[in-house]
Amino acid sequence: MIQFGTGGWRAIIGEEFTKENIQKLALAISLKMKKEGVDGQGIAAGYDRRFLSKEAVIWACEIFAEQGIKVLFVNRSSPTPLIMYYVMQHQLAYGMMITASHNPAIYNGVKVFTYGGRDADEQQTQDIENYLREAEKLYTCNDEEKGQMPPPSYLQSVKKGMVVEINPLNEYLDNIIRVIDMDAIRSRDLRVAIDPMFGVSLTALNTILSIARCSIETINSEHDTLFGGKMPAPTERTLRNLQNYVLDKYCDIGIATDGDADRLGVIDDMGHFLHPNEILVMLYYYLLKYKGWRGPVVRNIATTHMLDKVAESFGQTCYEVPVGFKHISAKMQETGAIIGGESSGGLTVKGHIHGKDGIYAAALLVEMIAVSGKKPSEIAADIRREYGSIHMVERDYRFTPEEKERIHRILMIDRNLPEIPVETECVSYLDGCKLYFKNGGWIIARFSGTEPLLRIFCEMKHEDEAVKICGIFEEFLGL
Repeated sequence: MIQFGTGGWRAIIGEEFTKENIQKLALAISLKMKKEGVDGQGIAAGYDRRFLSKEAVIWACEIFAEQGIKVLFVNRSSPTPLIMYYVMQHQLAYGMMITASHNPAIYNGVKVFTYGGRDADEQQTQDIENYLREAEKLYTCNDEEKGQMPPPSYLQSVKKGMVVEINPLNEYLDNIIRVIDMDAIRSRDLRVAIDPMFGVSLTALNTILSIARCSIETINSEHDTLFGGKMPAPTERTLRNLQNYVLDKYCDIGIATDGDADRLGVIDDMGHFLHPNEILVMLYYYLLKYKGWRGPVVRNIATTHMLDKVAESFGQTCYEVPVGFKHISAKMQETGAIIGGESSGGLTVKGHIHGKDGIYAAALLVEMIAVSGKKPSEIAADIRREYGSIHMVERDYRFTPEEKERIHRILMIDRNLPEIPVETECVSYLDGCKLYFKNGGWIIARFSGTEPLLRIFCEMKHEDEAVKICGIFEEFLGL
């Protein structure tokens, strides 16, 4: 029942996200830690504001304690990057976060982190899934009458010192403040609108920006497990209220983060939604031109090729990897890249954690405005003048299991392709099916690793070209 995707394990609450499955997963992780001889280090754990998130950590704590593994428990709703930072900074072998990130409110899930604060890679998650088979047997055989392992209560675990409640927020924030040019921000008297989307970023962002003497306006900050009836994903559709707020309050920038604060969305000073591709390009451009950094950039296979143009203009390289931030962080470490990111809004910068961090990215964007002396709309205009414009069209499709099998066979097994009126340079099956066109454009169709969706991305010089090619793929696949 428990299967990991590109962003951890996510499931519908009450169907697969249950106390039993949470405790079986904790037991599987415990068995893996013991086998690797790292159980003495303990495990860091945190949770977001979703329904049953805190309870799920407590259920997991009971199992870890019963297995003799100490839990360093951040007992307050926290950003995912905070847990990743703690695992990295304290050199722990494992950490876990109860969150379903940007999924709808009916979902919850678990992200597992490994040494260095990295997202668990495919081998690690496959190992956990294998240990789940053993955990299944142990969980059901220790108490045949109840059908579950009877762990000690949470409070007993705290009293015995097997669960230690911690709050590492200050050390995480201090790490960000040290690398951000706070003096430059203080000199600008910036007004920033924050939309945590009912998630966990407000305290962190408020603290950083207040220290930098920004004026802060906030919406959607209360605790709402239904996320205001919307997905806690910072998209153009979900950030319309923030767009109006930025204009009404004359803000220099509007910043939103997803449910667990590892991704962000941005509204510029003119009230325009900046696509995550634009944010990533702007920050890479800023690091190269204004901060004088040099180094490659890493993007996933469904992220803008504008990064390739920027990299080439500064004599640098852009590397392409499959979807999943673990691939980005691994390639960054391998190549010494200074930034890496994806079109869904996640990015990281060299010298910080090895995973997505919407809070750090937000602070860097505010620094960009202060240091450059330009508004976000002006920086975006500079980039368009220098590199031209390209347009991406994104479409999502839901499907039945039978339809998924049919589409998978067409694209990935039979490798059939539609006739497209643009000359194709090559085709990649690295992650889904991606066609690279000789004119620099491309299209990819792939199944999401976090939601039951088929995703099609197409990037071309003109938007109508991208729309047309997406339509050809839709018709070909019978969508």
